Amino acid sequence: MMAFALLAMVAGCTTVEPPDSVLAVPAQPQRYAAIVVDARSGKQLFEVNSTAQRYPASLTKMMTLYLLFEALESGRITKETQIPVSDNAARQPPTKLRFRRGETIDVDSAIRAIVVKSANDVAVAVGEYLGGSQDQFAAMMTAKARSLGMTSTSFRNASGLPDDSQMTTARDMAVLGMALEHRFPQHFHYFSESDFMFRGRLVRGHNDMLGRVRGVDGIKTGYIRASGYNIVTSYNADGRQLIVVVMGAESARQRNDHVEALIQRSLSPMAAEAKTRLMYAGQQPTGSALPGLPEP
Repeated sequence: MMAFALLAMVAGCTTVEPPDSVLAVPAQPQRYAAIVVDARSGKQLFEVNSTAQRYPASLTKMMTLYLLFEALESGRITKETQIPVSDNAARQPPTKLRFRRGETIDVDSAIRAIVVKSANDVAVAVGEYLGGSQDQFAAMMTAKARSLGMTSTSFRNASGLPDDSQMTTARDMAVLGMALEHRFPQHFHYFSESDFMFRGRLVRGHNDMLGRVRGVDGIKTGYIRASGYNIVTSYNADGRQLIVVVMGAESARQRNDHVEALIQRSLSPMAAEAKTRLMYAGQQPTGSALPGLPEP
């Protein structure tokens, strides 16, 4: 819990010094939000709009999985438990696995389907199974968010499909990413999987950060039209552990390029002193610099 407490303390005075680099931002200013946190100390290494309200899209499924992992830990379910897929769950729009009436999915496959495929039908089935209904499960999700210190997040469904009232912040998503890694180290390996077998066929994922940057071991991507391309990424190598959140990018490729740039920036010994100009999508560099990052 120390990392969460330290992250909560990150606020306060800023200093402004002349910039020394330009950072391309793959989003419009009104949609972009980002944060990089040292997951061991809780220190904030970079942030822009990290407490501004944004749509989580499929980052929502991180909380669905958090509650599923809790149910596993409590003994309420096992990895062999069969979860029924209701007609409502099966009707969800893609991405999904496409179930028929009366079919079920075991918990282990459900986790992989949510992580790798970001399957909306499976996420809703999990929510209905654990909460009794999607509305009740969403209330459980929001309550858990508050208990973790996610003060600006409200969930309305288990999948992240569009809902005007389902909102979060980059900071809250960083808190959730750290909570998953610290609370469930025995399950975190799921987030590093890029494909899985289901009913005799290979299901491939779309988190292209896996295998792209050495040390990246998850966590989750997300996209709806209202949010742009979102991602929470975990980096763990050479004694450094980072959580990187980027929201609002205009494409998955640009989002991934930006995450890689933020990782490289955060690993640099000069990063703490660096001041950076932001060049947003469609804009030219200006004279204004990103404020100095607050110290905990």
